[in-house]
Amino acid sequence: MSRSIILVDPLPRTLELIMEPSVRARLEALGEVIVSEDRPMSADEVERYLPNTALIFGQTDMPRERLNKAPMLKAIINVESNFLPNIDYQACVERGIWVITPASAFASPVAEASLAMALDLARGITAVDRDFRRGTERYGLEGNANTFRFAGAPVGIIGFGDLGRELRELIRPFKNKVRVFDPWLPNEIVKRQDCQPSTLEEVLRESQVVFVFASVTLQNQGFIGKNEFAMMKPGATFLLMSRAALVDFPAMIEAAESGHIKVATDVFPEEPVAADDPVRRASGILLSAHRTVGTRDAFYALGSMAVADAELIMKGLPPQLCRRADPATARLLRSKPVTVS
Repeated sequence: MSRSIILVDPLPRTLELIMEPSVRARLEALGEVIVSEDRPMSADEVERYLPNTALIFGQTDMPRERLNKAPMLKAIINVESNFLPNIDYQACVERGIWVITPASAFASPVAEASLAMALDLARGITAVDRDFRRGTERYGLEGNANTFRFAGAPVGIIGFGDLGRELRELIRPFKNKVRVFDPWLPNEIVKRQDCQPSTLEEVLRESQVVFVFASVTLQNQGFIGKNEFAMMKPGATFLLMSRAALVDFPAMIEAAESGHIKVATDVFPEEPVAADDPVRRASGILLSAHRTVGTRDAFYALGSMAVADAELIMKGLPPQLCRRADPATARLLRSKPVTVS
């Protein structure tokens, strides 16, 4: 009897990036591994292997007509970490095909970096370092003009999935009052995390520090713009940590340069950012090159979680570590692959 085929089509990831040798060995024990990581797997290759394919690791297009050609397919494991609009999710549910992602592997490093950047903005750490190097430093109380204590400051979280909940746990010792805006969640879930369910306007008006962790959907592209930034308290901070498409990016830069708010961003409309992009010269913005997810341990966790759940699925058991795509929400998502290495 021939072994099951495992298609590995992981770009922008590679197996070396996400799997230690021992984890890759576990993957190879599950079946015959066919890998295409120097380029996306061609349509001809995909079609050739589909009849005997049990698992797909990656972002391969899988519309209904392809699923019809894959009678043995048990799971599609998205290792890019964002569900893309290239799969017939409803057909997968109907056929008992798991569509999952180990995206929660990134929650801890992103939350950790988000807290670090929030503390930086609150206390002016990077700003005063630059002043010192220019010889314009100020000491003591004078050196703390326009800063505030993060401890006890009211916090707002926009998007309360894996990232938002991880951040909430990290900041518990700071005893912040936390408001949450997430229209996809019932109030009961938010309250269980000792947070106050709030409207977007309440989060923006009442928070000293606002973290954005939401996914991009058909309804929320650019939903934070000039009017929303104007709602924020003077001197408040705004941290964009998930997707640039959620905000009107020029309006965000304008709000920071005007001095109304301070901004930190780890994401940009186009990456890599052009050398002459205005954001590089903008004042009041702490910049990070989409690196908060990219720790060595996080990428290895991505691979180990994916393989562990693949092992369960091949035994006829449900996955335990990865998040499953829900057709009702996945069809609304508008993510694009991220070229992180």
